[in-house]
Amino acid sequence: MGPVMFDVQGTSLSQEDKEILQHPLIGGLIFFTRNYQSPEQMADLSQQIRMAAKKPMLLAVDHEGGRVQRFREGFSLIPAMGKLWRMSEQNLALAKELAKQSAVLMALEVQAVGIDISFAPVLDINNISEVIGDRAFHQQPDYVTELAEAFISGLHLVGMKATGKHFPGHGSVKADSHIDLPIDSRTSAEIFQQDLIPFKQLISKGKVDALMPAHIIFPDVDPQAVGFSRYWLQNILREQLGFNGVIFSDDLSMQGAASIGGYIERAEAAQAAGCDMLLLCNNRDGCVEVLDNANISTSLVSSGRLDKLLKTPDKNTNFSRLKENLVWQQASEYLKQYR
Repeated sequence: MGPVMFDVQGTSLSQEDKEILQHPLIGGLIFFTRNYQSPEQMADLSQQIRMAAKKPMLLAVDHEGGRVQRFREGFSLIPAMGKLWRMSEQNLALAKELAKQSAVLMALEVQAVGIDISFAPVLDINNISEVIGDRAFHQQPDYVTELAEAFISGLHLVGMKATGKHFPGHGSVKADSHIDLPIDSRTSAEIFQQDLIPFKQLISKGKVDALMPAHIIFPDVDPQAVGFSRYWLQNILREQLGFNGVIFSDDLSMQGAASIGGYIERAEAAQAAGCDMLLLCNNRDGCVEVLDNANISTSLVSSGRLDKLLKTPDKNTNFSRLKENLVWQQASEYLKQYR
């Protein structure tokens, strides 16, 4: 499977989209709200993509719940994970069940339109970051771990793999890496004893299938932003924490990635640091530039990791028939009680 995940502009494929899908470096595609009209159209688009690619393709979406839910009309509205604690009236057992059922509902619906994974859960703590905010489960690391583990159990129950983000934590910086390069000047001890805890605990339990690093610089640890840092991704994540799943770069078109240089430099640096798949979104020219000129390659090791994220083909999965699915019914009814 190729190391580049890209995007398309519309609700169907252009001729250029079809040509890019067949490029040997392309291995995945991420969907946005602009690609969505209805569940039926989305399922058809997913099928078009797989047919045009003529090879295994990892299809993904950001469908966390709350304000980060790309598909709305026709889909169940998933609550923001940060609201589950309030919905449960601070009852941990109830909050965990709400997290689990939210994941079940989201995963069943996303998979029913032909998509493999949602980039979830968020493992950041809800501290001072506005771009994270109620996307995070809680302010306390241990509660984040408990609730995220419950969410992951829901994903795994229905066959979706879990992608934790934004390693080692985006919640304690004010700047938004979409439009800026955040710098977190705390000591490494503070970071490791606070933000890193949910990642460390869930990796040690073997719960996380993939991770996405943050476009943040932690100067006390390494001068490079995490997603471009071999020290963060190899020494800390792979060796110290023992993580052997997929590492996705965060979107290389984000401003937080610009410190490395242009798109070619960003892609080369992210792969050299240890990212298995590189996200190149919302800039077709930059994507084409990387495909044509970047010194990146398809790795058998990375490809093997990525293959494990593909959903199991299920001929009976059809969005129009989801309401007949008992697991979907139970999750939907459970969440409705607490709206």
